[in-house]
Amino acid sequence: MDAASLLATAERVLVIGCSGGGKTTFSAKVADLHRLEFQSLDRDVRWLPGWVERDRTEQRAIISDMVQRDRWVMDGSGASSFDLRLPRSDLVLWVRVPRRVALIGLFKRVSRFYGSVRPAMAEGCPEPLPDREFLSYIWNFEKKYAPLFVKQIERYGPDVPVAVLNSHREMDRLLQRSGRPTAR
Repeated sequence: MDAASLLATAERVLVIGCSGGGKTTFSAKVADLHRLEFQSLDRDVRWLPGWVERDRTEQRAIISDMVQRDRWVMDGSGASSFDLRLPRSDLVLWVRVPRRVALIGLFKRVSRFYGSVRPAMAEGCPEPLPDREFLSYIWNFEKKYAPLFVKQIERYGPDVPVAVLNSHREMDRLLQRSGRPTAR
């Protein structure tokens, strides 16, 4: 499988991975480069102002609507909605960086956006200091959550190609290799 060729022609791309790994920044770049709608589960689905989590039923209804659109990049790792998202995806890009890279990414994000709302987050949700639970999520991601991702991909998207990106360099290389010439 040549991920660059697949990405160059994909209409619907799902980007998943551990928090802090760079998936949101990468998703926005993919969307911009390939002129796809950028959809963020954090911004568009999960969170309401004040870090209030939207009702799960309402989240699923929003996701159901979003996946029916023709051309998108969806950034978000909620495995509980893979049943809705994977069957509509042409390609899954799994940002699977080492935990130290994800933790460094998280701390860079916090230092840049602490107290303000970052671009792909819902209004009224300023970047907080990470708590023990969030740090534990990142620390244990590969052991606890990655196997669930694999199981859900096998169940709901067995024919959807998955490209695993293990570094920011691999993400950058994929963007360069999949780029479309700009219209003149």
